[in-house]
Amino acid sequence: MAKVTEIGPELYRISVYVPDFDLQFNHFLVNDEEPLLFHTGYKAWFSEVHEATATVVDPSRIRWIGFSHFESDECGSLNQWLEVAPSAEAVCSVVGALVSVNDFAIRPAKGMAEGEVLRTGTCRFRLCRTPHLPHGWDASALFEETSNTLLCSDLFHQVGDVEPLTQSDVVGRTREALKEYQAGILADYSPYTHYTGQLFEKLAALKPERLAIMHGSSFEGNGERALDDLAVVFRETFGGG
Repeated sequence: MAKVTEIGPELYRISVYVPDFDLQFNHFLVNDEEPLLFHTGYKAWFSEVHEATATVVDPSRIRWIGFSHFESDECGSLNQWLEVAPSAEAVCSVVGALVSVNDFAIRPAKGMAEGEVLRTGTCRFRLCRTPHLPHGWDASALFEETSNTLLCSDLFHQVGDVEPLTQSDVVGRTREALKEYQAGILADYSPYTHYTGQLFEKLAALKPERLAIMHGSSFEGNGERALDDLAVVFRETFGGG
């Protein structure tokens, strides 16, 4: 059963833990004038995530459905959400809309350019393009400017059925998870390019105070330092040191 936790003002983490993978899959619901769901989850989980969403807001009121990149855990049940929420639109990077989402979805997506802002009421979501970070040339993150919250998808990937929100070190957990993956079939979890460091610098410059993380605990604290530290982990893990 999905667990619902408020991790910030009107920001809810809907978490599904899969023991076979020892991994949490987290979906984030922003209860604003125009509610936003970030990550839909897999098609098979639609009923579970829908039921969890209904404890906070009428699912038919969902107006925006966001995600970082085109991947099943990010947007697998997108069309099911578009069916139950008649005013909903997918929101993603322009690249994501052009190359995947507009062909896949039953309604066109709102493709956002670098720096473009989506207003949902009191919240302002700025799109930050992060191609190939952590993976996918369509990848992006959303930064909510009024609460300094970064919806950062697969960055800070952690394993285990961990607490919803922490102020402790998540970078160390990520380092251990990626080290484990490097030894197995998930060794190519993320590419490392000459742009990777620059992308981390761009995200760190936002100075986020909360990181909404797809896999593992979300983080509250010095997000700038956490991103700087994660950049080192990525360089050491994927960039050959």
